[in-house]
Amino acid sequence: MTKKIAFLFPGQGSQAVGMGKDLYEMSESAKQVFDTADKVLGKSITTMCFEGPEEALKQTVNTQPSIVTMSIAALEALRDNCDVIPEYVAGHSLGEYCAMYASGVMSLENTLKAIQKRADLMGATKGGAMSAVLNASEEALKEALKEASEVGYVDVANYNSPAQVVITGDESAVAKAGELLIAKGARRVVPLPVSGAFHSKFMESAGKEFESFVSNLQLNDASVPVITNVDAQATISANDFRSKMPKQIYSSVHWTQTIQKMVADGVEIFVEIGPGKVLAGLNKKIAPESKVFNVFDKASLDATVESLKEELLCLKN
Repeated sequence: MTKKIAFLFPGQGSQAVGMGKDLYEMSESAKQVFDTADKVLGKSITTMCFEGPEEALKQTVNTQPSIVTMSIAALEALRDNCDVIPEYVAGHSLGEYCAMYASGVMSLENTLKAIQKRADLMGATKGGAMSAVLNASEEALKEALKEASEVGYVDVANYNSPAQVVITGDESAVAKAGELLIAKGARRVVPLPVSGAFHSKFMESAGKEFESFVSNLQLNDASVPVITNVDAQATISANDFRSKMPKQIYSSVHWTQTIQKMVADGVEIFVEIGPGKVLAGLNKKIAPESKVFNVFDKASLDATVESLKEELLCLKN
């Protein structure tokens, strides 16, 4: 029996200057993705990815379209070498747009336009803070958030793995929750260098504005189910994507639950497609028994194609 496979796409924080350059040089399909991004967005995503500068690449308005472009270029390079069709696709926060593209929900042009609009709205929303919390118990997290909410608004932005969550909200409340979590036994609390409180109610007005943008966007039903961040549920209907896309901006990212759902449905192999290995690292904590491969440059692409052939999933060549 063929093993079940899922494609994963990373989110903000996975970017690095130089990403995608060798894929651009070795794959015509990857090159076309970068060239299309430059044309559609009216700025050189290619230069941003390949040359930086890093400070510019770190700005949300540039980070989001750059990661999406690079990840889709890596996906197309993989497709050129491998006929594998995943059982599911999923993406972490902005990576969900790559997952929607991979499953045919949006054309490349619309995916790029949508992620740029999302990035513009999120980048313009200032205020608030975020911190990563390592090795806190569920009980400690619940108690700390409840106590800190007396100081101000605080919530969970990302359920990244059983060993890591990210909290978001008012600066004072996030700081207070961090202190309480350390006192309750969390290993570390790391403030994140972000421009705003992503995946929180700070982003509700951005979400509402994005809703009107999405209402006119051409969306299709998915050819492969997308496990969506807002609820960790398999999503196929174009109408469901239309309602979930704005919500995703201000809702928690249920990544742990997303991976757990796919594993429960029999997925044994995950391929992380895009810059870095952040999701592979999280997978080791969520589903240590599963196999994870990466596609982020020529060497990792070649290695993954060979591994997938051995797993009897790859039909080309």
